[in-house]
Amino acid sequence: MTFLLQNVLIPNGDRYAQVDIQMTQRLHAIAPAQSSALNDFEQNRTVVNATDKLLLPGFVNGHTHSSQIWQRGLVRPLPLELWLADVYDAAPKLSLEELYLGALSTAIDTVMSGGTCVMDHVLLAFGQEAESMAAIVKAYREVGLRAFIAPLIMDQPMLAGLPRGRSLPHAPYPRSTQAILEIMTELIEQFHDPAAGIQVAVGPTGFHRCSDELLLGCAALSDRYHLCRHAHLLETKAQKLLAAEKYGMSAVAHLHQLGFLDHRTSLAHGVWLDEHDLTILATTRSTLVHNPVSNLRLGSGIAPVLKGLQAGVNISFGCDGAASNDAQDLLEVIKLSTILHTITDADYQHWLTPRQAIGMAALGGAKGVNLADETGSLEVGKAADVVLYDLTQLSMLPCTDPIQLLVLGRPTQVIDSVWVNGRRIVADGALLTVDIEALRQELLARSRGDRHDQFQTIHQIEPHYRTLLTQAML
Repeated sequence: MTFLLQNVLIPNGDRYAQVDIQMTQRLHAIAPAQSSALNDFEQNRTVVNATDKLLLPGFVNGHTHSSQIWQRGLVRPLPLELWLADVYDAAPKLSLEELYLGALSTAIDTVMSGGTCVMDHVLLAFGQEAESMAAIVKAYREVGLRAFIAPLIMDQPMLAGLPRGRSLPHAPYPRSTQAILEIMTELIEQFHDPAAGIQVAVGPTGFHRCSDELLLGCAALSDRYHLCRHAHLLETKAQKLLAAEKYGMSAVAHLHQLGFLDHRTSLAHGVWLDEHDLTILATTRSTLVHNPVSNLRLGSGIAPVLKGLQAGVNISFGCDGAASNDAQDLLEVIKLSTILHTITDADYQHWLTPRQAIGMAALGGAKGVNLADETGSLEVGKAADVVLYDLTQLSMLPCTDPIQLLVLGRPTQVIDSVWVNGRRIVADGALLTVDIEALRQELLARSRGDRHDQFQTIHQIEPHYRTLLTQAML
């Protein structure tokens, strides 16, 4: 289908321009508003009156865990290592229907906060990996956004992720490294479908619970099938200490030695990166995915985003899962990312601007999933992954600077329309592809009844964690 957006506002340098845009699956033409430049184009088209509306490229939710919506609002504030224990206990084996609903909910939240693409680092049901992937793929296809699905894999037990944790009694991981890689290969061959907007990525949870054999195997799969690589990295000080204990060097230096870092690699968090780490990430063209909401909720710290930008690192944004960011709102993440770093650098000339943050969320996000040639900016020839914002909504008035209002304000009900690869999936503020009311009723029905989760695993980990804390290691 061909669309003509008339009188739409777009960013133009430090200012704005009023233009008409012709698009199908791609942006075909951008011309001054009400000019005759687009008259020769196909007449059988849908005309959209975009007066008092702002068009931006779609954002990328660069890191989340869709299955965690079932722990939304459940786990109390704790440091990551203890929080993980409660998440483990609060996540009984999810049914395939629950995995589907989790992906559906995450996809809708992403779209309705300006996203057109998501990196879902998702934990599949043990022993039902193919069935789990099928359910998750079904959800993303139904909503209609681009999805990178990175099955969250590890081959070492939970205690191995703590400094000195290997000295504690623990059972080995229940599946071999080779078996995990074989399952990943099967999932890739069955579900990787870039033409349909569904891509499989390799998703080792991180160096703290993955052997070198697994990391090397993931890199090999990435090379063989041209896949993105995605992992957690140095989210906490405990992980920084663990890297020194395991490798005698930084985690980033070790990953670089392994050959895991390249332009297809995105790494979530990076709170405890140092300047040498940032140089390596910039040199290898790896992407750092900033997750400020979850980092603050878990007390992990503030990632060195401004230093990373100055070093030349590509940085994008992520919501993280709903167990550590109980919302999945990209605009909230972008706002916090913009204002948080005013306290990390006294030189205000280094502070993020709203327009810079929008670029990081869109083009930076596209670079992080290796799609910068396809999406992330309003350029003729790029895919029509775009979002139209309604500037007449009360939260956007009085309309001074639309992008500053969108980023620094509290925008509500501002999504007018969304197109992904030229397909319109939101119109007049309503999702066209999925019945949101039916989803609401389904989630409501599954919410009734009191939950009495028995958080037991934390008791195995907390004494060791407290010892590290009292010894001033953390």
